[in-house]
Amino acid sequence: MITIRTAKPSDIPQLVELLKALFTIEADFNFDQDKQACGLELLLNSDKDCILVAELLGERRVLGMCTVQTLISTAEGGLVGLLEDLVVAADFRNQGLGGKLLSESVKWAECQGLKRLQLLADKNNLPALSFYGKQGWESTQLICLRKR
Repeated sequence: MITIRTAKPSDIPQLVELLKALFTIEADFNFDQDKQACGLELLLNSDKDCILVAELLGERRVLGMCTVQTLISTAEGGLVGLLEDLVVAADFRNQGLGGKLLSESVKWAECQGLKRLQLLADKNNLPALSFYGKQGWESTQLICLRKR
């Protein structure tokens, strides 16, 4: 049986491994175990952000994860969420875990009073784009830019 729960510090090694798999798909990011562990610790220690995990009950194996980070939007006049790092272990994909994690993330955001959720996805990751479309997410006219 699969359960969705809030992540805890002892999950970090497994979450880092999931991020490693995710970053092999996303061309804009490079895997760095120490950086990813640090980012996860920051999220876990935040009272306004969330990491949800899908776990195989009884085995304590994390099969997937999703993070939501809170931002302030002037367009919405309030708090919104950035959904990041939705990833499911390769051997458990296409079994509904991503949808469950996404649904629970939306519920969490609603409970926090967030007015909108947004996410970024690699434009070449067609399976992910198809998945988000099937879950009711819509493309916008915005593009992502960054500066290091």
